[in-house]
Amino acid sequence: MGCYECCMRCLGGVPYISLVATLLCFSGIALFCGCGHQALTESERLIETYFTRDHQDYITLAYLIEYFQYIIYGLASFFFLYCIVLLAEGFYTTSAVRQSFGEFRSTVCGRCLSTTFIVITYVLVVVWLLVFSLSALPVYFFYNMANTCHTINILSETPSSINQLCIDARQYGLLPWTAVPGKACGMTLSNVCKTREFFLTYDLYIAAFAGAGMTVLALLTYTVSTTYNFAVLRYLGRKGISPRC
Repeated sequence: MGCYECCMRCLGGVPYISLVATLLCFSGIALFCGCGHQALTESERLIETYFTRDHQDYITLAYLIEYFQYIIYGLASFFFLYCIVLLAEGFYTTSAVRQSFGEFRSTVCGRCLSTTFIVITYVLVVVWLLVFSLSALPVYFFYNMANTCHTINILSETPSSINQLCIDARQYGLLPWTAVPGKACGMTLSNVCKTREFFLTYDLYIAAFAGAGMTVLALLTYTVSTTYNFAVLRYLGRKGISPRC
């Protein structure tokens, strides 16, 4: 066998769809976890500085943010390992369905393994669709805040009107109703929107939202590829191609 044939044989066993899904999943998880972690930290700083004066008002929020950050650490570790396992499974099943590789065969264990990954990945798709939806909430909050600030800047010549334009963190469940002041209005709100913390937090939440979307897309791609490989393995098994474990 020449060098060309050897290279083509190796390239023929590469699961390109799983490889693309792995890179997409790594990128999405890195965006979601990295940007989400920092966005939560910046959000706590914004709430503490501009929306409340008493630490007791946002202590519950601070604990929730800390718990979410620990969850993010776990998600990053889990998906790193899971994507590696799915990529390895893609290499195995892709090689198994290549008729040109005589040493690879469809096995009962291979088909059971593919079924397990299909079920787990499908569950993860459902979970991440929920995460994707929830990650849109802080983007919506900051989008409303930016729009309100834009309106304030337009109406800055009529102070009596702009003082009625507010963003109340209590309405979004970020602070208890007893928090003081709990909201920012008029030019105070406009000044908040001009701070570095606001722009940074807004951009981080958008990046985390995009990362969650990329992760959903990667998991859907994994589902398609593993389902296809499983279908081919079952077909080879029914043809009696070494259904051994």
